[in-house]
Amino acid sequence: MNRLRTKYESEVIPALKKEYDYKNVNEVPKLVKITLNIGVGQATQNKAILDNAVKDLMQISGRKPVITKAKKSISNFKLREGMPIGCMVTLRGEIMYEFLDKLIAIVIPRIRDFRGISPKSFDGRGNYSMGIKEQTVFPEIEYDKIDAVRGMNISIVTTARTDAEGRSLLRDLGMPFKKN
Repeated sequence: MNRLRTKYESEVIPALKKEYDYKNVNEVPKLVKITLNIGVGQATQNKAILDNAVKDLMQISGRKPVITKAKKSISNFKLREGMPIGCMVTLRGEIMYEFLDKLIAIVIPRIRDFRGISPKSFDGRGNYSMGIKEQTVFPEIEYDKIDAVRGMNISIVTTARTDAEGRSLLRDLGMPFKKN
């Protein structure tokens, strides 16, 4: 079993039960999935850029990404409906806990000028989203072999009902939030 999942079951569940006075273990918020998304706007002109983004995301997540396509045509961006414009991967179960453990312990501390992640990026229902400006902070990516620096969105979906519950869950798992 993963280190972070063990911590969740042994430390986080009792702490959240005490903090929010839950009667049942099933009321305690838990992680559902983590979604990684890379948008590649230049893919409309050059398909190789998208292939490199897919390769990077596959190295980071350990799973094969799905290519996302445009839902609408936008003439100003020379974009037609159905054109590939990015890639995404959804992580669940053990792989999700392994990725979150790596994100908290290795990746986030490697971000340049890091002072904590924003506690304001919750969506109102306990889910958290964050952006990373460059994929080189991941240990799987070799700096010499990348063609361009790409950012990515990371969305953490929980069963929390409020932002406070979601913040408590992620804080107890070790997410380094900024002090207000």
